[in-house]
Amino acid sequence: MKFPRRQFLGLAATAVALPALASIAQAQSYPSRPITLIVPFPPGGSTDVVGRIMAERMRPLLGQSLIIENVGGAGGSIALGRVARAAPDGYTIDIGQWDTHVGGIIYNLNYDLQTDFEPIGLMSINPQLMVGRKNLPVDDLKGLVAWMKANPGRALLANQTAAAQTSGLQLQQLTGTTLQFIPYRGAGPALTDLLSGNVDLMV
Repeated sequence: MKFPRRQFLGLAATAVALPALASIAQAQSYPSRPITLIVPFPPGGSTDVVGRIMAERMRPLLGQSLIIENVGGAGGSIALGRVARAAPDGYTIDIGQWDTHVGGIIYNLNYDLQTDFEPIGLMSINPQLMVGRKNLPVDDLKGLVAWMKANPGRALLANQTAAAQTSGLQLQQLTGTTLQFIPYRGAGPALTDLLSGNVDLMV
């Protein structure tokens, strides 16, 4: 196993990465103990689901357990900081995506997104959908825009990721409407509140 470049994957899809490695001379005996897989969001979201499916598939192939740790907060940057500080031995890996890798625009990071991670592979490409609470008084996007214009600033959008915030901002810009962005640590808690009717929309 060779990792000649210190470079992370692109931002558009879910990918797996580990701290940048100085050497994997012991590759023949790797892994000799369980691997920690850091999921940068709470349980219940799409990244968590992908991580758990991957962990189940990897266990028999590697002959070792993958221990999943959900570390939410700050758009995934808390989790990535933990991975960046881990020993560069291949036993702490992370699921990254474009949500977790635009953090440098919003936060002052104590790691370098370009050089502190080593790519392993692409895991999934996920479409984005905007959904509304069951009793939202609209039937389609046209109706949603009309409702938002008739109720400026009333629509509550669950803001659980950079993707959600970017999509909400784009919706506002394209339609001349206004949303209230309600912050969440991840898609699991946001979905719970959407189903409960505490927010109106979610990406």
